[in-house]
Amino acid sequence: MSDRSLRGMRLGAQSMETEAGVEPAPRQQIEYRSEDGESVVVTFAAEADVPDNWTTKSGKEALRVDGETPILDETKPQRTHWDMLLERRSIEELDETLEGQLKKLRVRRGEDVDA
Repeated sequence: MSDRSLRGMRLGAQSMETEAGVEPAPRQQIEYRSEDGESVVVTFAAEADVPDNWTTKSGKEALRVDGETPILDETKPQRTHWDMLLERRSIEELDETLEGQLKKLRVRRGEDVDA
């Protein structure tokens, strides 16, 4: 068994290549600041497209300090399921539908149904 074991160095733990002469890729540091003054510095590659806003660790949106204020798109907000439902039904119709479905559920469970 000992004649089959690997010798010399640990697998995957060390590299035989040295870091002599290796230069890291050029980088740039961009500062972002939120409305309440929280500052974040993010490192990007020099050729990267840098976004105008960044989300901080606390979840707030921060704008680029050296950049211009981003132009807000005049797009319509995404409609939710509830918005589309209210286009087809009124609140009164939805209440009636809910009561009808609850009545069916109670009948199926064998509960008393008060009409």
